[in-house]
Amino acid sequence: MWTAIVVIVAIGAFVSIMRARYYAQHGIIMDRHGHVTPPVTDGRPDPELLREIESLRKRLEVLERITTDERHTRSIAAEIESLRDK
Repeated sequence: MWTAIVVIVAIGAFVSIMRARYYAQHGIIMDRHGHVTPPVTDGRPDPELLREIESLRKRLEVLERITTDERHTRSIAAEIESLRDK
């Protein structure tokens, strides 16, 4: 039992180290909230990447609103089920 726990913790540590190494190699910076900052080129962030990140954040906000609004959730679930039947 203890061996399994040690192996699982070791695997988690290894994955964490490899992720940090990958991020460092590619210039990816993650803040404490989990937001990823795009790589900086010539001292300035890439404007296209910033626009894409902002667009994705807006989409995520819409999806969060859809999933947390109870009355719309039921209708969306019914609509998804009706599309599956087709």
